[in-house]
Amino acid sequence: MNFNLTHRPRRIRNNPVLRSLVKEQELSHNDLVLPVFVSEQAQVPEKIDSMPEIFRWPLNLLVSKIKEWQDIGINTFAIFPQIQASKKNPLGSEILNSDSLVYKTAYEIKAAIDNVALVGDIALDPYTTHGHDGILDCNGVVENDRTVEILAQGAVLAAGAGYDLVAPSDMMDGRVKLIREELDKQNKQNTGILSYSAKFSSAYYGPFRDAIGTGQKTAIDKSCYQLDPANLREAKRELELDFEEGADILMIKPAEPYLDVIKYARENFNIPIAAYQVSGEYSRIWASHLQGWLDLESCALESMHSIKRAGANIIFTYFAERIAKLI
Repeated sequence: MNFNLTHRPRRIRNNPVLRSLVKEQELSHNDLVLPVFVSEQAQVPEKIDSMPEIFRWPLNLLVSKIKEWQDIGINTFAIFPQIQASKKNPLGSEILNSDSLVYKTAYEIKAAIDNVALVGDIALDPYTTHGHDGILDCNGVVENDRTVEILAQGAVLAAGAGYDLVAPSDMMDGRVKLIREELDKQNKQNTGILSYSAKFSSAYYGPFRDAIGTGQKTAIDKSCYQLDPANLREAKRELELDFEEGADILMIKPAEPYLDVIKYARENFNIPIAAYQVSGEYSRIWASHLQGWLDLESCALESMHSIKRAGANIIFTYFAERIAKLI
């Protein structure tokens, strides 16, 4: 029996060549940013139990590893430090040490490798004993303006060390504006700002805490500065403010739970939009794969396509190495 149908969309899905012909998007190596953990405690690459195939790298081995990643098409890296506990304090003052690990890492990579782009995380949580992204007042509340002043100084140090993009991930008010002003004062006009503009107070960050060694066994409540997962209008406001303050790239974090926010950003701002597929997104796919419930590579690719389809043209992902080998 044949129906008298005018429209049969399956006509162009029956043939694999036609399916390729009408494919609406392709993942590219240029879409990918690989987050990298560097450690001054590690002597060899250290496994992170909650993040299979991800390691903390000692600096003396990281440069050669960056070259290997370049060989498979990855050219942009976001660097996150694990520093010694003895260097942490309530003020996170190690971020102002020009010889600190995160700055030495950029110096060494840029001295040894051409055609590589580095993203420097600008936040205090790797450096504070309490694990918050800012300085606490006597009541345990993060002080916005005092924190922003320190972050702006850290951004200048990062630019001087060789970071092409500084990425404030703290969600303090006004930090993009002050960072831009301080960079320009120091003749760093060509250093871009990739702002974590809509960073949600998410339950998906746990494995990241393991990776940078915050020492926190339970999640820290950061809801006084990170966004409520229920709030879209508030996320829109944050994106608009960072755009007005001079951000060069707007970031949404996490990625897949917030595809609607990515879509809004793409439709409303004519600058690049980034999304961060965070540690918990990575680990949940891996955990299901290890249980035999889901296929790792198929789910990783599908997740990447959903993030790109929503509107992100830059994707921070721990799957970058695996994806780069597949595409």
